[in-house]
Amino acid sequence: MLAYILKRILLMVPTLIGILLVSFVIIQFVPGGPVEQLVQELRGRGLAGEVASSGGVYRGAQGVDSSKLEEIRQLYGFDKPAVQRFADMLVRYAQFDLGKSYFHHKGVWQLIVEKLPVSISLGLWSFLLVYAVSIPLGIAKAVRNGSRFDLWTSTAILIGYAIPGFVLGVALLVLFGGGSFLQWFPLRGLTSDNWAQLSLAGKLLDYFWHLAMPLACLVLGSFAVTTLLTKNTFLEEIRRQYVLTARAKGLSERRVFYRHVFRNALIPLVTGFPAAFVGAFFAGSLLIETLFSLDGLGLLSYEAVMKRDYPVVMGSLYVFSLLGLVTKLITDLMYTWVDPRVKFGATQ
Repeated sequence: MLAYILKRILLMVPTLIGILLVSFVIIQFVPGGPVEQLVQELRGRGLAGEVASSGGVYRGAQGVDSSKLEEIRQLYGFDKPAVQRFADMLVRYAQFDLGKSYFHHKGVWQLIVEKLPVSISLGLWSFLLVYAVSIPLGIAKAVRNGSRFDLWTSTAILIGYAIPGFVLGVALLVLFGGGSFLQWFPLRGLTSDNWAQLSLAGKLLDYFWHLAMPLACLVLGSFAVTTLLTKNTFLEEIRRQYVLTARAKGLSERRVFYRHVFRNALIPLVTGFPAAFVGAFFAGSLLIETLFSLDGLGLLSYEAVMKRDYPVVMGSLYVFSLLGLVTKLITDLMYTWVDPRVKFGATQ
């Protein structure tokens, strides 16, 4: 097992470099980089000054001379060849130095940490809600397969799955967010302005009051996938030969289910916990964050791409890719913990 873990860790290095290399190459061909954007901004400022000084008469756009342009390129590091810039970036990333944002004028690590409260709030509670509801519901549907309960719950969760999260968000804002009807829930932020003056119970109530509508938009469509996966996994185990054998030996249905079916059916669900947990934290939801004025990682990534803020784009990509590779390793190791019959690297 130790040899397998070391092998996987070593394979992460070229995989991570490959992801960064492909992204870096693509960025080189994207028009409108940070240098061009700053030049355009400077030209706009020069144009505004020229119009103002001429009494509102337009006299032509003011250009940026070559020395200023070279200074801007040096500021962003674009005076160096692309190969050297990529190598320098790998050296920094090996030391977990993600660089500094071009436009926020802050370190990329600092920006990620600042946006984490929103992403953690949305990710953690949506993950817990989805699994707390979907797994018991999926088990109940498997036990009552073909019943009216199974039919109606399947209809309900599939309707929820068919409704896009942002459409539900707009509807909730109109109905309960002070739109045309009621104003039961706040429109923006994770807390109220007087949150610091509230008691502990008041802070918790205020916190979940702000999260109610965003969480509803995030989890409604997620119930269907996990619920149906749980149901089908349990149904597959219930129909196996060892279950018929256990019943033939006279074991009670309760013992057959919890002693045999439950343990084996949970294997694909338990092994998927790490990926689902980390993914819920860092996936981000641009539309939901924008709709409810929540400044999280989803909005940060979108703004970084639009503004060509390459340190934020590449830095967040590096962090997410590294977390994804580590999570994949943990997921594989979970198989051996849940099912001891799984032996990685064993000879046949």
